Amino acid sequence: MQIDVMVGPTPWNEVAQLARDLESAGFTGMTFTDTTQTPWMSIAAAATAAPQLNFTTGIAVAFPSSPMVLAGIAWELAGNTGGRFRLGLGSQIKAHIERRYGVDYDPPGPRLRSYVLAVRDILAAFRGETKLDHHSEYHDLTLLPPAWAPPAHEHGDIRIDVSAVGPWMCKMAGEHADGIHVHPLHSMHYISHRLLPQVREGEAKAGAGKTTDLLIPVFIVPGDTPEERAALTAKAKQQIGFYGSTPNYHFQFDDLGYEGTTEKARLALRNNDMEALRACITDEMLEHYAVVGPWDSIADTLISRYGDLAERVISYLTVDDLATHPENLGRWGEIARAVRDHMN
Repeated sequence: MQIDVMVGPTPWNEVAQLARDLESAGFTGMTFTDTTQTPWMSIAAAATAAPQLNFTTGIAVAFPSSPMVLAGIAWELAGNTGGRFRLGLGSQIKAHIERRYGVDYDPPGPRLRSYVLAVRDILAAFRGETKLDHHSEYHDLTLLPPAWAPPAHEHGDIRIDVSAVGPWMCKMAGEHADGIHVHPLHSMHYISHRLLPQVREGEAKAGAGKTTDLLIPVFIVPGDTPEERAALTAKAKQQIGFYGSTPNYHFQFDDLGYEGTTEKARLALRNNDMEALRACITDEMLEHYAVVGPWDSIADTLISRYGDLAERVISYLTVDDLATHPENLGRWGEIARAVRDHMN
């Protein structure tokens, strides 16, 4: 099991130094979001600074960009990192796609499936395995003159992952994707009883031998006392409440007997009351949706919880903690090395 760090919008010089720090501490990679800043230039800066780390997008928003554009970027990053890049794609939500990006959204599941298959066909053409001839309801791609094909390299078999929560998307991912970016709001009950059965159904449809990596972001809250954990506890509760306010995710709470949490979180957000939003997530609930404990217990908990499931665990809060407590880098590194070395 590999252990990475989630990275949001960061200036290039800072992300380069962060990459050096994480590499020296023992982390195996960085996962970049696509929110107020695109991930591509940051990945290039980080990869140049830290030549041993792996990089992924968690996730890149697919629909606003042509599959040819993202396939080309992925090809360039894979070549320049020596194959240490995998492309994570997602649909985002309807309001952002239609009203912020100004492109079509519905139906998101079939549209994302088409996008993944289009990128696969483009990459096959880049590798010289076939002529570009992709046709679907959403994409017709047939032109790739030699003068416009990217330079060849040996790392063109790029893994493509998708974000998936609900049944349709999990089945699609199991059939067509190399991996799934599991939602940060998850319990082990959700993974075992909802996500994995649906993924396995998709894998069975794809045929014998199909496997799907799980890339799992985790709210890790280390500290030897409640006071030491207080800041990250508050961040974790607020983010869990924010994610859980989405009506389609109510089952994440309901399955564990926390009915009504989504409605409370929605009301708190509507009132812009962050204290009330954090209060929606009790300490008992946090144990299901985060890994909380003393510094020297975190690695064992991660291994116990995710060791037989995850290809990569992705620490959601490490960058937040290092921003205010840079002296904790060594302790985060101890966690990273213990998790990484457990499987070696």
